[in-house]
Amino acid sequence: MKLIDISVPLDANLPTYPNNTPFSLEAIKRIGRGDSSNVSTLHMSAHAGTHVDAPRHFFDDAPGTEALPLEMLVGRARVIEVTSRKGITAEDLARIDLSEDVRVLIKTLNSRLWGSPEFQTDYVGVTESGARHLVDHGIKVVGVDYLSVEEFKRPGAPAHHILLGGGTIVIEGLNLRDVEPGAYEMYCLPLRVVGSDGAPARVVLRTS
Repeated sequence: MKLIDISVPLDANLPTYPNNTPFSLEAIKRIGRGDSSNVSTLHMSAHAGTHVDAPRHFFDDAPGTEALPLEMLVGRARVIEVTSRKGITAEDLARIDLSEDVRVLIKTLNSRLWGSPEFQTDYVGVTESGARHLVDHGIKVVGVDYLSVEEFKRPGAPAHHILLGGGTIVIEGLNLRDVEPGAYEMYCLPLRVVGSDGAPARVVLRTS
């Protein structure tokens, strides 16, 4: 058994989506200063690094992250690769047989962006037609390899509305750089933050 960690590190090199709280680790107590132990405080957006979007992210009366069904976030997942340098469309996805899948992780050129602390606005997002294709084909979990499934500043955020409104869970901030396309066992466990619109998660893939 081999585990592949596809989460990104929470550190000073983590890019931050514009207008979100950047990640920082604040030292509250330190042994080196004479304290009895080391204690830190985390400052971060609920959508920092590798995280899961709850329906509440775009729908006020929808469930928060504590209500996400864990049985959907654990199980067989297919990693697919899309080479488009623009938005991922239904046409891009139609070339791939997803008939046996409910969990899809989309590997793009985005995975090369990790390691730079600067947010890259030209990342590859999912278009409205791409999101509709995923929902219409019964995909219940979609993972992407940058900080948003949405194309940058797309008016109306159609991908989020279609996916979350259609009952599809969105995982954002994956690093799929060293992952080959294919089927894996996925374990994605978001923090149980009551009422939150998103939550950090550790996501790993298992190969046999």
